[in-house]
Amino acid sequence: MKARLTKDFRFEAAHTLPSLPEDHKCRQMHGHSFKVEISIEGIVDEKIGWVYDHKLISKAMKPLLNKLDHAYLNDVEGLESPTIEILAGWFWKKLAPQLPGLAEIVIFETPTARCSFKGEF
Repeated sequence: MKARLTKDFRFEAAHTLPSLPEDHKCRQMHGHSFKVEISIEGIVDEKIGWVYDHKLISKAMKPLLNKLDHAYLNDVEGLESPTIEILAGWFWKKLAPQLPGLAEIVIFETPTARCSFKGEF
């Protein structure tokens, strides 16, 4: 049996998008309540009954969230222009080596705006 499990995380952060035109409101500093969904796919272990231990996902995310929560994202290496697309790729590069079966990262910057990334660079 193959399944996908998803674990959600949240953090608060500010950013600017310096590559936008000067009159675009998102070029100014502003903040978001980000939600990140980390999805792992794999075969369900028949003995245990799960695809992956949620605790391992949390362990991999903890140092990243500590770095991003209540931070100015533009100051984080690799996030000089932190769109949610760039942020999704940043998370992927950090998490993929630690999370076998990483299938998708979805980042919400508002309740109605999100980016889905499946590791294709």
